[in-house]
Amino acid sequence: MKKLLYIVALIAFSITAKAQEAARTEAPHLYNPAADAKADIAAAVKTASAQHKNVLLQIGGNWCVWCLRFNDLVTKDADLSKYLTDNYVVLHVNWSPENKNEKVLADLGYPQRFGFPVFIILDDKGKRLHTQNSGYLEEGKGHSKAKVMEFLQGWSPQALDPKSYVAKAK
Repeated sequence: MKKLLYIVALIAFSITAKAQEAARTEAPHLYNPAADAKADIAAAVKTASAQHKNVLLQIGGNWCVWCLRFNDLVTKDADLSKYLTDNYVVLHVNWSPENKNEKVLADLGYPQRFGFPVFIILDDKGKRLHTQNSGYLEEGKGHSKAKVMEFLQGWSPQALDPKSYVAKAK
């Protein structure tokens, strides 16, 4: 009887371990703990400058369900996806026990104080324009499309361009 219980326990453990491994491999890996965040941000700024866009840094980790939910919304919703593609270079900056990117986050004004995900908008020269607490974009068990779009529109290159506010001669 003890042998049978041992075998059942071993099988149950194996199934659980395999299920957990499958879940880890199927979950999106948006954040790379081994990435050089400083170099990646510099490259994103360079790309943004060439494309006349701003940079959206999404700071969080693969462990963060809200980070994954936000990414899911902005990549699967056609309007948000297009708006992001047209106006921003998006970069996922890791924060996890393996790599907290403490120096980079210190240089960005300690955005982790707002929890995760947290968003930083940089202009095409790398200047920090805004830090966004994602809690203000939440609705229910996800993020509000309307609030996210308003946030993105409010910090887009066009919104920050003084020419957008010059009265046109009649």
